[in-house]
This record gives sequence, structure tokens and C-alpha cells, in this order.
Amino acid sequence: MAVEKKHRSTFLNTFFSERKQVGAVAPSSRYLVKTMCNKIDFDNAKCIVELGPGTGAFTSEIIARANDSCKIILVELNETFYDILQNKFDDKRVIIVNRSADEIEDILNENGIEKADAVLSSLPLTVIPEIIKKRIIIGSFNVLKLGGVFIQYQYSLNAKKLLEMKYGKLKIGFVPMNVPPAFVYSAIKE
Repeated sequence: MAVEKKHRSTFLNTFFSERKQVGAVAPSSRYLVKTMCNKIDFDNAKCIVELGPGTGAFTSEIIARANDSCKIILVELNETFYDILQNKFDDKRVIIVNRSADEIEDILNENGIEKADAVLSSLPLTVIPEIIKKRIIIGSFNVLKLGGVFIQYQYSLNAKKLLEMKYGKLKIGFVPMNVPPAFVYSAIKE
């Protein structure tokens, strides 16, 4: 409990000091975590990529639900969060990298992974420069297998058109029990 409270405090401090990397004032609620993770086929997944895991709210759920042979790739640019993740998760399935999410294709290639079954993103697309944001969306699409799922949450609908340009039709849900309330985008690669 004390560790989680410390992580919440670190999250808030990082939000104020790193506005281009952190888009939330608090870690995601369990309601948002469950809503997003319920879109992943954990029984059959061989690789799940998490972009912007922060302090690991989604990561804990992914680890708990993933099968024993699933690789879990965490891509975290912020060094403070990267250090927290390194200390928090000791699981042979987890690979943690301190790099930008727009390098997703290189990261999978370097780890001998051809395709991902799911890409779950907590990235604050609103504050990411346009060219990098497009590379992240294209890279995420490219690493997904056919039938793979892309899941992203945001606090507004401003990323809808960008995601639709790559994925076509999106499913959009809303999670009011989060600070702030969040929209959840999901799309299957066809």
C-alpha cells in the first residue's frame, strides 16, 4: 500500500514535470484497466505490447492474465517510470525497454518477435508531436498480426480521425470511473 501511494505521488510529480510524456494526473483506475484488458485474447496471445505503461497499472493486469508463454513488451520513454517498472516487475515473460514508442517495429525485431497479438496504449496522443504520433500509429498497425487488437484510451475524441485513417472503423467505449473519465478506442487489424 505504501509503495502504491509512493507511485501515485511519483506519477503526479512526473505529470507536472514531463508534460510531453505524461498525459494523466493519476494512474488508471481498475475500471479502465479491466475495460481495456477485456479486449485482449489472453488465452491465445503470444505477444502483448504495452506503450507508455507508466507505473504499471495495466501491466499488473496483463501479467496476471497472460498465458505462461506470452511475451509482454513494455515500451516506456520516461526514465522515472522505466526505473519503477524495472524494480516492480520480475517476470521472465516481461521485456522492459526505455525507448520511444515510435520505435515499436525495431523493438520487436530486436527481440525476435514477428507480430503482436495486441498493442495496448496509454500514450497521451494529444501532446505528442504530429510526426511522432503518426509513426506510433503506423508502427503499431504494422506489428499487429491479422486479427490483432489495438487498444488506446484518451480523455477526448481528438485521436479518432487519426486512428480511423489507419484502422478504419473503431469501437469507442467510455469509462466514467477514472480520473479523468476516459474514452477507449479499439480496433481489430483486418
